[in-house]
Amino acid sequence: MDGRAAIEQDREALKRIVASLVAMAGPAVGPHPEARAEGEPRKTLPRHLWRAILSLLRPTEAAARRLVIAAARGLVVCLPPPRKPKPASPAPLLRSLGIAVMASPADLSAAARRARAEARRAAAPARPRSLSLPLFDPLPHTPTQGRHGPARAVPRILFPGVIEPSALPQPPSRDDPVSAARLGQRLAALLAALDDLPGQARRFARWKARRDLGLTRRTAPLRGGRPPGGRLSRFDPSEIRPRNIREVDEILAHAHSLALYALESPDTS
Repeated sequence: MDGRAAIEQDREALKRIVASLVAMAGPAVGPHPEARAEGEPRKTLPRHLWRAILSLLRPTEAAARRLVIAAARGLVVCLPPPRKPKPASPAPLLRSLGIAVMASPADLSAAARRARAEARRAAAPARPRSLSLPLFDPLPHTPTQGRHGPARAVPRILFPGVIEPSALPQPPSRDDPVSAARLGQRLAALLAALDDLPGQARRFARWKARRDLGLTRRTAPLRGGRPPGGRLSRFDPSEIRPRNIREVDEILAHAHSLALYALESPDTS
């Protein structure tokens, strides 16, 4: 199968999975949330449903990220020239030392323009921050020393007659309401990335160009080992699948192989 056709097939399958996740979340992640009887918009999900959606959302995001990398194979972009740093004015340092500095009329007018621009920005309503699909896998979490576990997990040492036993906090219930705001933002960013795969590929190509110039801190977009959230380490159609393997796991394994091929064999033609 052609590489572009394989990417398109996986993209359509991921879009179906995202649509099913949005249907699972219901009005909690939609543009017009469902209103309760008290008039408060419903922006929460039961904990068990939130976890179920999250368990599918993580591998779907990882698969979409790998499709972006595969689609960026062979793309060449031109970065804009770096901006020249403005020369620092010694006036603030001299004033901090108690030395009087005379400002020219041009400096005064420039300061007045900056003050007016800052006042307009402060008065303007804040625009909602748009999220985009991360181009990199999250790094594995390394537990830090000195962290304490939950209160229900630590042993209690009691002295009869001296210390009264205290009630331990109850563990979270599967029906506890959990905020769905972040979940909705991630679903929207994922769907937008799948709808604009060429644009995301150009975005990744720009990052690669900056990395080749030594302008980035991250050097590899993917982490080693099994893809995040997936249950398969490789794609092999002839291999017998266990019962707990989901459709998104097979898509993620296939997209992972496409991304590794794109990273290891860049198209320089």
